[in-house]
Amino acid sequence: MSMDRRNALKNIIGITTCAAGATLVPSFANAVEGEAWSLTPADLGTLAYAKLDPMAVAKIAYNQDVRNKGCMYQVFHALITALAASDSPDAAKFAAIPTALSVYGSGGIFSQGTICGNNNAAGMFFKLINIKGESAAGYLANVSAYYEQTALPINTAEFLAGVKDDRDEALTPEVFAEKVGEPTIAKSLLCHASLTRWADHNDMSIKQKGMRCQLLSASMAYKIAEILNTAYDAGDMTVFPGKTGATTSCSTCHNTASTTVPSVMSGMECDTCHGND
Repeated sequence: MSMDRRNALKNIIGITTCAAGATLVPSFANAVEGEAWSLTPADLGTLAYAKLDPMAVAKIAYNQDVRNKGCMYQVFHALITALAASDSPDAAKFAAIPTALSVYGSGGIFSQGTICGNNNAAGMFFKLINIKGESAAGYLANVSAYYEQTALPINTAEFLAGVKDDRDEALTPEVFAEKVGEPTIAKSLLCHASLTRWADHNDMSIKQKGMRCQLLSASMAYKIAEILNTAYDAGDMTVFPGKTGATTSCSTCHNTASTTVPSVMSGMECDTCHGND
């Protein structure tokens, strides 16, 4: 990323900080040069992804004025904002996307505990982009597997220092231990299951979920950028989680081509529907 783009990203973070406190209208919603551009179904999968700094994306997601709008907004807004300041030839189009539309997904869609907003945001985002002209859809499986299989949020000192809003008090492993406890593995894409496992493991109530969920979204924004950067470089995707042996085996029937009666397509962890530990 060029220095000019880095400065633009810093400016966008600052502008977003001021604007988000007053309104959910994206602070960078500028028209593409020439005729005004708005997203249509024909644009889906056509916007060019450019490599991003994962920590810069995570920092946008954890900005005070972003993180209090919910998990789906955190992830979607951070990725779109970063791409609006990137070297992508579609940067101006990314800047015109109204990220505020994603606020509905917090708490598993209006606090219903269904699909976690992090995963909802990832799906919404992946539907928009391509990587060097190729569909990015296949890499969503890596994002989903990471969410299901990894102890989250990330709690390294480097990550916590990197995402901290300058207006925050210290964000250290000690603060993390007090307010979040120990990271937990969701084993599901559902908000309800993810939160239940965290609350049970740490003997906390859902009312105490604030920092846990906000840092979880920053963690997911970071990892999505990292996964897509690796795909952009045609790197080794096996370093990221993928389908487990069980889900790989079950997908022979749980796919869109199945003629088994009854059957349904699925890429989720099996325990989501067939039992849990």
